[in-house]
Amino acid sequence: MPSRESWPGHKASRSAVHRAKQESRQQDFLLAALGMKLGAQKSSVTIWQPLKLFAYSQLTSLVRRATLKENEHIPKYEKIHNFKVHTFRGPHWCEYCANFMWGLIAQGVKCADCGLNVHKQCSKMVPNDCKPDLKHVKKVYSCDLTTLVKAHFTKRPMVVDMCIREIESRGLNSEGLYRVSGFSDLIEDVKMAFDRDGEKADISVNMYEDINIITGALKLYFRDLPIPLITYDAYPKFIESAKTTDPDEQLEILHEALKLLPPAHCETLRYLMAHLKRVTLHEKENLMSAENLGIVFGPTLMRAPELDAMAALNDIRYQRLVVEMLIKNEDILF
Repeated sequence: MPSRESWPGHKASRSAVHRAKQESRQQDFLLAALGMKLGAQKSSVTIWQPLKLFAYSQLTSLVRRATLKENEHIPKYEKIHNFKVHTFRGPHWCEYCANFMWGLIAQGVKCADCGLNVHKQCSKMVPNDCKPDLKHVKKVYSCDLTTLVKAHFTKRPMVVDMCIREIESRGLNSEGLYRVSGFSDLIEDVKMAFDRDGEKADISVNMYEDINIITGALKLYFRDLPIPLITYDAYPKFIESAKTTDPDEQLEILHEALKLLPPAHCETLRYLMAHLKRVTLHEKENLMSAENLGIVFGPTLMRAPELDAMAALNDIRYQRLVVEMLIKNEDILF
């Protein structure tokens, strides 16, 4: 005689019960995920397990977003080491090959930015992974741009960000903005404040009422860079774009020239050009067109690499044109 479990009616009944239990379980999960209170007869496992899964998924999402946001603010710029011949006191080992550094004087080289100690011959093989330490980077002005942003974990130098914010908050309508010079002693005072206090430097209207002091401090920062914002390597390509007469070809060459800039330089140039474009939108009040800003910023952002005085003087008009083109086509080039 067939068993009770093999009866067709019993099988259908079991299937219906199973479906009902599955639907009930899905409803419980949905209710728990929505944070709705279940009856007391339900077990605590049924209530809390989906809540844990839901909370975990939300937490993971928040952490992922926070990590992405953090990564946006900590760019991974590549930087070569700034090695200088060094005499070490006491026994020292090379941090690249791990061998002893022999000799009494000038046993090896030391990175002035991160403190890495290696043999002179090993320095040629060390990867470009310098991570500048603030104890070695003691100033803001006259410091290599990439070194500064890596040491402070920022996209751009804080001088650029802070000065531009201050200028845009209260100076866009100031007549002759960037053309009119501020009092030189107070500009030097701003420079010392940044070197001493970094991002905590106070450049507010309470300290410096004249906006031309802030614009002067920003221009001085770019003039003091050991490697100009538009680097020596990229300089010939930028000048080539200014010498070209065809507008489409000009933009094409400029685009190629921008690729030659180190990432930190390119990002800072992009930010500055976007700011200067906004300055031109207030031209009726400040009388500063893209052409006028090009005259001011051309020699500030570009320096001819090892050219004689006559050639450098001849390049000034092309430097002006380069900056003017960058401002006018900021939205296309960057």
